[in-house]
Amino acid sequence: MHKPITVISERNSVFRQRVEVDGLEDLAADVPPVVGGDGSAPDPHDYFDIALGTCKAITVQMYAKRKQWPLEGITVTVQRDDSQETKGVYKLAVTMTFHGIDDHEQRARLEDISHRCPIQRLMTTSTVEITTSTT
Repeated sequence: MHKPITVISERNSVFRQRVEVDGLEDLAADVPPVVGGDGSAPDPHDYFDIALGTCKAITVQMYAKRKQWPLEGITVTVQRDDSQETKGVYKLAVTMTFHGIDDHEQRARLEDISHRCPIQRLMTTSTVEITTSTT
């Protein structure tokens, strides 16, 4: 089991939350002003999208390193379309740029590998069970 993530409401901030993850305390979440927040930090949807983008990048980097391919870096852009979220459809369009890889077959393989990242699998094939309790 992993260490818990702790979310603590900050005093004097409307919706801003301080997030503690495994000793890291410089994380925060907020909501945009349009829904009453200050927009001072990523909102929960942003963190969901960030999880996908970072997981794809890390998965590709690990694979390229193992293959000793000349990958110098990756730029991942995640574009959200949440216009139908209330109908159960949440679309994420991911664009990846592989820096240092010119071979078309290697680039295609890296894209394929990116689809196998654990977060994409979690988002697309897993059943997530959530229990909530109060103290």
